[in-house]
Order: sequence, then C-alpha cells, then structure tokens
Amino acid sequence: MEGVMSSAMKVASADMTDAEWQTRCDLAAVYHICNDLGWTDLINTHMSARVPGEPEHFLINLYGEMFDEVTASSLVKMDLAGNVVGDQARFNAAGFTIHSGIYKARPDANCVLHTHTRAGGGVALMRRGLRPISQDALHVLDDVVYHEYGVPASQEECDALGVSCATGSCVVLLNHGLLTLGETIHGALMRLYMLERACEVELMARSLDEPPVMIEPYIIERAAARMKKLRASPEYGRLEFQGLVRTVDRKGAKYRC
Repeated sequence: MEGVMSSAMKVASADMTDAEWQTRCDLAAVYHICNDLGWTDLINTHMSARVPGEPEHFLINLYGEMFDEVTASSLVKMDLAGNVVGDQARFNAAGFTIHSGIYKARPDANCVLHTHTRAGGGVALMRRGLRPISQDALHVLDDVVYHEYGVPASQEECDALGVSCATGSCVVLLNHGLLTLGETIHGALMRLYMLERACEVELMARSLDEPPVMIEPYIIERAAARMKKLRASPEYGRLEFQGLVRTVDRKGAKYRC
C-alpha cells in the first residue's frame, strides 16, 4: 500500500483567487465523476491539477477521503518540493512523487489523473499491451507510452516518470495502472476515458478464441494525425466533461464547498 506523509504551512484563505477556486471545484468534480464511473481503489489513487498562475503549486486529494467525499475545500495545496500550503493535511507520498515528477517535466501539463482500474491494471501486465484493434485504441494509441515499475515515493521514480511522460500523455504504468495528463482538466479526463475504454476492449479481445482483426496501418496513421489535432484544441473533452458534471450533479454529489 502506498505511504502517507504530512506537512504544514499556514496561509490565509483570503489569498485564494477565483481561478484557484474554480479549479478546485472542477478537480473535486473529477473525483466524483471517477467514483461514478467505478474508477476507484478505496483511497489509493489520486488526481491533481496545477494552480492557475502558480506553476509551482498543485492540488491533490486529502489522503484518507473516499472519492465521493472530496470537496473543493478539502483538496490539499502543495508545492513541487512537497510542502503543504495551509492547515496541516495528509497526502499520499507516492502520489506526490508521481504528480510532482510530471509537473516538473511537463510545464504544459495542468492536470494529472491516475487510476488502478482492473482493465488498466490488466493491460499494465503486458509490455506493449495495447494493439490497434479498436476505434477506442485509435483515440490514444499514438500518444501512449509505457513506464517501467519503479520504487514508490522515491526520487528515482519521480525522475523516471518525468522521462517517460516526455513523449506521451497517456501512460501505462507497467505492473501498476494508468495515468494521463493534459493542458486542461477536461482534456486529461477525456484521455483517461478513452485509454480506459481501449484497455477494456483489449482485455475482452484477449479472452476470445480467435485473434482480433487488426486495423490497417494507413488508417492508424490517418487516425493519429486527426487525434493530434483534436487533442491540441483547448476544447478537447470539454463537452464530455460538462456532461459528466451534470450527471454527478443530478445524482446529488456535493463537492462545491
């Protein structure tokens, strides 16, 4: 099980900007969305977002809260050195390693999402688990990288993750799970949704009695060019995110507090 660390530094709540509060609300919504989609592992995965206007700070869940308990105000604000801003709060040490390593290596990343789903974990058992066998896979295949399993909560792993994510924003953490990053929260979530779908279909295909149909190389190339263009847009995933927010709102999720 991943470890726990704590730290403290006092700061007045009046220092919070409207942009930070909106990011807190959006990130808290992501936790409730992931809970609704069944992408949870008790308290042991984590989602984060960089604080607008403060590239050295990011928000992450309070360690110990279930995903459907996360609120905008319960999110922990940290810097890339591991200091907590505000009242003393618990955070996941391995989570800090993962998120800080990526934010350091990818200045363009403003959101990092990490899951331990069964489909993601299953594909993570194979060195090159995803194949061009589905429409879902074509959404992410050109952006997928594979990261070797490392020592959790270590500087070595922090640095290694930075190297792995330099060439892709959809990361299969071998022997572990999945991770995506994006310039926006909705973009990172859309990547994760499509990566999860691709993994689910991949595992289904591997349970069949005959090999799957492979998509032709020229179609894979055209799909990659199209997806690169779509993912480069700040609108990528926005409508889907808004729809998912409405879904958890209708179910009574309370996170804007």
